Amino acid sequence: KTAMENTSTKKGASGDGKDDFCPICLDRLIKQKQLRCKHTFCDECLQASVKHTGPMCPVCKDVFGVMEGDQPDGVMTWSSNSSSLPGFSGCGCIVITYTFPNGKQEKHPNPGQPYQGTTRTAYLPDNEEGQEVLKLLKKAFDQKMIFTVGTSRTSGLDNQVIWNDISHKTSKAGGPQSFGYPDPNYLRKVKEDLKAKGIE
Repeated sequence: KTAMENTSTKKGASGDGKDDFCPICLDRLIKQKQLRCKHTFCDECLQASVKHTGPMCPVCKDVFGVMEGDQPDGVMTWSSNSSSLPGFSGCGCIVITYTFPNGKQEKHPNPGQPYQGTTRTAYLPDNEEGQEVLKLLKKAFDQKMIFTVGTSRTSGLDNQVIWNDISHKTSKAGGPQSFGYPDPNYLRKVKEDLKAKGIE
C-alpha cells in the first residue's frame, strides 16, 4: 500500500466520509488525495503543502515520503572512545564530528551569499541504544536535516552553519543545561526529534 493514493469515493479529513471538505482550503474536495493516515485533501492543496513543508500530513504531521533539508555539503565521521559518559558508566562513548567548509548559499536564506563553515562535536553512549541513535543521525545527515544556514544563537552572526532542531550533546558533562550528560531523557528526546522529521 502506498503512502499517498487516489481515492474514488469522497472522504473528508477525518477519513470517516462525514464531510467532503479539504482541511487546507476549507472548500469541497477537488481531485482528492488520501494519505496513509486517512486524511484527504485536494490534490493541488496537498502539492502546495508538500512544496512548503515537505511530505508531511498538514493535519497530523505523519511523514509520508522522504524529507530532505537544506544542509550544506559537509562530512560526518565518528569514532569510539573508552571513556564513559556520566550516567552511562557501563560503556565507552561515541564521538561524532561534523565538518563543513565555507561555501555559497543555495537553498538557504540568502542565495548566492557566502556562509561560514564550522566543525561540531557531539557525544553518544557506546551502547545498543547509542548505536541505534548514531544510525538515525547518519540517516538524517544524509537527508541534509541536521544543520542549516542561518543566524548563530551564540554569536548572533548571520550566514553561519547552525544546528537544525535535532538535539545533540556537545559536552560530555554538565547536564542538560550545558548540552551534556547526565541526561536520562536525552536518547528518547533525540529519537522523538528524528521521528518528527520522518527518521525512524
